[in-house]
Amino acid sequence: MKHLVCLIAVLVLLSPLTGCQTEQTSQAVTMAMGFVPNVQFTPVYVALERGYFAEQGLDIELDYGTETDLLQRLAAGDVQFAIASGDQVALARAAGLRVRMVANWYRRFPVCVVSLAESGISSPNDLIGKIVGIPVLEGASYIGWQAFMREVGLTPEQVNLQPIGYTQVASLTEKRVDAAVSYAMNEPVQLVQSGYETNVFYLDTFTHLVSNGLIAADSLIDADPELVRRVAGALIRGIEDTLADPDAAFEITRKQIPEMDDTTAVLQRAVLDECLHFWRADRLGYNEPEDWEESVRILAELGLLSAEISPEDLYTNDMLAP
Repeated sequence: MKHLVCLIAVLVLLSPLTGCQTEQTSQAVTMAMGFVPNVQFTPVYVALERGYFAEQGLDIELDYGTETDLLQRLAAGDVQFAIASGDQVALARAAGLRVRMVANWYRRFPVCVVSLAESGISSPNDLIGKIVGIPVLEGASYIGWQAFMREVGLTPEQVNLQPIGYTQVASLTEKRVDAAVSYAMNEPVQLVQSGYETNVFYLDTFTHLVSNGLIAADSLIDADPELVRRVAGALIRGIEDTLADPDAAFEITRKQIPEMDDTTAVLQRAVLDECLHFWRADRLGYNEPEDWEESVRILAELGLLSAEISPEDLYTNDMLAP
């Protein structure tokens, strides 16, 4: 009996230490989001809420902020993962940053050109001689616009392109511009929700630029491929769940954005519905080699690449579950 009591006492003393060891098995990982908390990150929130990252032994920290130095931080090892677009990856690689997409998220490039139906702009040629607003003359919107112009056969001289900041809705409804370069799940949805009829030219109708996905540095992929597979797998499960039950997914997102009131929620729910069209794929996470080849071709033709790069260096499908 005396030995039994001693054994129990030892086990009791050791139990807190055992608990600490269990907690320490969770691997801290930072994912740079490139934007503020947003309904467009719903699959990440679903994966967090339902424990998909935790099941993989991951303690995920979401790092919100601007896109300007996203991939520089990733290449430097300041963060382990980032959400970024294919054009960003290509430009970064050309600049010497060894990063690549390990899981594709958006199967369609979401940049579009939107106009009010009353403007009569129903084909790309109707933009000739018109004022087109764009947030800034850089980034995905500008790249998307240049690719659109090139693919439909228009020249810069034929269209009056004006930077307008992020005022597309007001600029259109107040007739300051005839059309605006936008993200398909943002301004066009806002206009429709406000009762306006629109015409929208979706960039992916004309070409296939690679859009957003999960990005990692080559150094991490080489050093810890299992970590990359675990993060990619958890994210893909979040996308699957969101596509399968967007109502439940949206309620999870509302917890992440407590300032979203019921009025705002109506619009944001419509935004999520539009996002679903851009996330669906025959194989979630898969990088289409042809899309990467086309992306590099277009960026090179536009003179945006500072060095020659190979499409195969911009992505890998090896981190996806078979």
